[in-house]
Amino acid sequence: MKTVNVADLKNRLSSYLQMVRRGEEVVVKDRDQPIARITPYPGIDICGEERELVAAGVLKLPEENTTDWDQFWDEFWALPSADLDMKTAMRAVLEEREEGW
Repeated sequence: MKTVNVADLKNRLSSYLQMVRRGEEVVVKDRDQPIARITPYPGIDICGEERELVAAGVLKLPEENTTDWDQFWDEFWALPSADLDMKTAMRAVLEEREEGW
């Protein structure tokens, strides 16, 4: 978390906003008293660890949420499935379980 006095924030607003875009939080002080906190807009739900990686510049968040879940599932269910009878499928599952032991 960064702290900045009002005068410095006014002079370098763009650079502080860039830090916020990367996930960092900025506390604004007036005469050494905290008066405000600038935080990233919560449009993307990420955990604290991911937020730290973003602030460190290691991780970059997507610019927009591009997953259309209805389309995803429609495409998923349209994929070809295995052509197995129940006996063959059960045998494969049981064999797989035995190998895991």
